Amino acid sequence: MFENLTGRLGDVFSKLRGRGALSEADVDDALREVRRALLEADVALSVVKDFVDKVKPRAIGAEVLKSITPGQQVIKIVHDELVEMLGGAVDNSISLQAVAPVAIMMVGLQGSGKTTSTAKIAKRFEMRDKRRVLMASLDTRRPAAQEQLKILGEQTGVATLPIVAGQQPVQIARRAIEAAKLGGFDIVMLDTAGRIHIDEALMAEVAEVRDVTNPHETLLVADSLTGQDAVNVAMQFNDRIGVTGIVLTRTDGDGRGGAALSMRAVTGVPIKMLGTGEKLDALEDFRADRVAGRILGMGDVVSLVEKAAETIDAEKANAIAAKMKKGQFDLDDMAEQLAQMKRMGGMKGVLGMLPGVAKAQAAAANAHLDDSVVRRQAAIISSMTKAERRNPALLNASRKRRVAAGSGTEVQEINRLLKLHRQMADMMKTMARQKGGGLLGKLFGGGGGAMPDLPPEIANNPDALKNMLPKGGFPSGLPGLPGAGQRGGFPGLPGLPGGKKK
Repeated sequence: MFENLTGRLGDVFSKLRGRGALSEADVDDALREVRRALLEADVALSVVKDFVDKVKPRAIGAEVLKSITPGQQVIKIVHDELVEMLGGAVDNSISLQAVAPVAIMMVGLQGSGKTTSTAKIAKRFEMRDKRRVLMASLDTRRPAAQEQLKILGEQTGVATLPIVAGQQPVQIARRAIEAAKLGGFDIVMLDTAGRIHIDEALMAEVAEVRDVTNPHETLLVADSLTGQDAVNVAMQFNDRIGVTGIVLTRTDGDGRGGAALSMRAVTGVPIKMLGTGEKLDALEDFRADRVAGRILGMGDVVSLVEKAAETIDAEKANAIAAKMKKGQFDLDDMAEQLAQMKRMGGMKGVLGMLPGVAKAQAAAANAHLDDSVVRRQAAIISSMTKAERRNPALLNASRKRRVAAGSGTEVQEINRLLKLHRQMADMMKTMARQKGGGLLGKLFGGGGGAMPDLPPEIANNPDALKNMLPKGGFPSGLPGLPGAGQRGGFPGLPGLPGGKKK
């Protein structure tokens, strides 16, 4: 998401950074390009105009023109205004501050991803917040809609309300609330029916369910790929029903991001969550300050560490950390780190949170590096015997041919993988000699295994977290990600060659 906008703004601001002083004409030119980039990203015209009107007086003020680093000051001003446009640096997460069972009503058009989002959010409540959730489908119109939620409940381990044929949405809603009370559930999620477009029947049905259940949160599920139409849908639902938050889906396929940038400013309703893929764990909280950082290529290190903390296997991390302390790192360890990258959203998901994201993604594209390369590397390792994975020196020419045939790859790819492993193993030995294990030791509590709970003053402050990192980037690799161990490249990303030291 925001790839196109990030690239355009990166080009604009790189010109500003390179200048020792800025005139009003320079700022005007830059803001003209910013305006054009926002419009091309499908941001509403009224939002773009308001944004530029707020940025311009500050950008041509004394704090910039008399600054030692005027280019950086302009970028900071743009960042601050982006944060405000996206909702401000406040916690907009889904509120559970109500008497149990807390009712959450999901509304939206048909095909927006409402049922899947219901299951994703319910799973997150159960896994992360340790709350008992009951899901209920009120969609009696779409064929097999209730069965779909039941199947998703089985896949996620979340309870669903038993289906009773012939019941109408309001009857199902009442039964769900009563069942949640009797069953001791903390949360009841009501998945309402949708339509192809907004009509009176849809609004009347949703309003009736709202009046009966009095939901604590009413979440509108909107498809980001529909662009400004998603903003119009949000306005209509908010006017008629009263929406407390928005869940924006399919953001992994939206390169422009105009809907996200317009929605809060136009409707006044906060975006609460982003759906980032089809998998049931492909969901993340929306944080305005972090999203603004991603748009401007500053990365989102805090979210990356949080995602690592959520997906990491503590037992395996302890085992790998113990081996790393001894300077050991075999192909089984490398396979686990490849799997960890996949759990964290794959190559694209990780690159999207690294500082200098545009450069990182461009380098990955130039190296023809994507998730298919990572999958092939994992296939190669899984085609080896246990002995070969523990001792790669056993892989002679005949064994490499066997592994290549078993993994559907070429011997050259196996040689590249083994070379990468040697580089990573050397890096691990170097880290083992460092006090505290380098970056990995800092993030994993001295190299002792699982990710610790970061104190609020660090977890809520990206700058403080970045100060934990060594200067020059990520030479030791990020937690759970294999590092190429070559200077000048992007260590922590498997298979991406590093540049030579200048």
